[in-house]
Amino acid sequence: MAGTAVVGAGNYTLEIDTGFIQDAFILDDAIAGVLNNTTYVLNGTTNFADVTDGIDSIMVKRGRRDQGDQFSAGTMSFNMLDTTGIFNPFDTLSPYYDPTTAQPGLAPMRKVQLARYNDINVKEYLFKGYIVNFNYNFALGGLDTVTVYCADDFYLLAQTYLAEFNVSEELSSTRLTAILDRPEVAFPAGQRNISTGTQTLGGAAAFTIAEATNVLEYCNQINTAEQGRLFMARDGDLTFEPRIGATLSGSVADFHDDGTNIPYDAVGISFEADQVVNRAAVAILGNTTQQVADDAASQAKYFIQTASITGSLLHNDTAALALANYLLEPEPEARYTSLGTNLNKLTTAQRDTVAIIDIGDTITIEKTFASGAGTTELAQELAVEGVEHTITVSNGHSVMYFTSPTVVVYELILNDAVFGIIDADNVLG
Repeated sequence: MAGTAVVGAGNYTLEIDTGFIQDAFILDDAIAGVLNNTTYVLNGTTNFADVTDGIDSIMVKRGRRDQGDQFSAGTMSFNMLDTTGIFNPFDTLSPYYDPTTAQPGLAPMRKVQLARYNDINVKEYLFKGYIVNFNYNFALGGLDTVTVYCADDFYLLAQTYLAEFNVSEELSSTRLTAILDRPEVAFPAGQRNISTGTQTLGGAAAFTIAEATNVLEYCNQINTAEQGRLFMARDGDLTFEPRIGATLSGSVADFHDDGTNIPYDAVGISFEADQVVNRAAVAILGNTTQQVADDAASQAKYFIQTASITGSLLHNDTAALALANYLLEPEPEARYTSLGTNLNKLTTAQRDTVAIIDIGDTITIEKTFASGAGTTELAQELAVEGVEHTITVSNGHSVMYFTSPTVVVYELILNDAVFGIIDADNVLG
C-alpha cells in the first residue's frame, strides 16, 4: 500500500501536519473562486505528510490502569531515522519546512495521527493528538535520529483555564457540554461523544466556577461526581460515559489460552487488600458534613479502609450518600487486571478485532489452571480501562489492556432453564 509501512502485523501510517493548508474553493470569490494551478479543495483542510517509512518504534498509552485512577492525557512517542536530514529543525530547504511561519515540520503543536489499515483497507485510527516535544539526536559518523513526544486533546484542556461563571443545577453531561462550549475553551462540537449522565450537579452559589479554574481538572471533577469514564477515544473524540453499573453481556473479543479464540502472551491477576473500601465519605461543595456509608462486616474482617471525596459537585446530600454507597467494595475479589497479546501470532480477522479495542469495551479473558490431578478454566468478562500499543520493526505490534470488574447481566431467553428467569442476572434486553 502506497504511503504506509508494513510492521509485522499490518499496514500502518503515521502522519504529521506539515503546517500547510490547502485553500478552499469559494464561489464568486475574486481569488479562490477562480480555478487555476492552485490546489483547491471544497473546504480548506490540513495537509498531512506520511512519515511512516523512517520510523522504527511507536508507543501509545491511553486511559488508566485502575478504575480508581483519573484519566489523563493519552500519549504517543516514536523514534525515527533521519537519513536525509529533512527533519532537522534548522533545515530551511526541507520539504516539511513552512517558510510562511519559519517553522520546521516537527514543530510543537502540529497535529499527528497514527492509523492501521484493516484487511479490507479501512483506515482505523489508533491515536490522534499533537506534537508537544521532539529531540533531534545528531550522531557523529552515523544516522541522525529523532524522538517525538505527542499528547491528545486532554493536553490542550490541561493548558486552558475558565473565566468565572455561575452554573445551573443540571446533569453531569449538560455541565460538561457547557464547559466545552465556553468561549475560552471552544472545544470542537464535532469532536465530542457525550452520553447522557445519571447524576445532577449543583447550581447554588457554592458551585460557582472560580476564575482561572483549570478546565481538565474541572472536567475530572464532573467525572468524579458521575463515576463514569471521561477520555479521548482512539479517533480523537472526547468521550463521556455515565456511571458504571450493570451491563449487558457483550464481549467484543474473547481471549483464551487453550488454543481456541484469541491467544494471548501475558495476563495479570490481582487479589489485594487495598481493593477493599468498607467506609466511604462524600461531602458536597459548600457543606463540610460528610455523608458516610459503612460496611461493618467488612470492617471486622479487613479493618477500616476509607475512600473520601470532598468538594463534590453533586447537588445534594442524598446524592452524596448514594455515591458513598456506590464506592463501597467490602470484599476483595481475584480478577484479571491486564492482558497482553502480539498481533504477529493472530489471524487476520483477530488482528483487525484486537487492534481497535478501546476504553469502555468489554472483553473476556479465560485462563486454564491446574486443579488437583486435572485442570479447570476460569473466564471473566471485564471492562477495558487502558490500552497500550507498542509497534516496532523487530517485534511487530503488541497490545496491553488494563481492566476493571464489571457487573454482567444477560438478556432474558424465554423457556431457557438458566436465562429464562428474570432476576439479578437476567434482564429484558
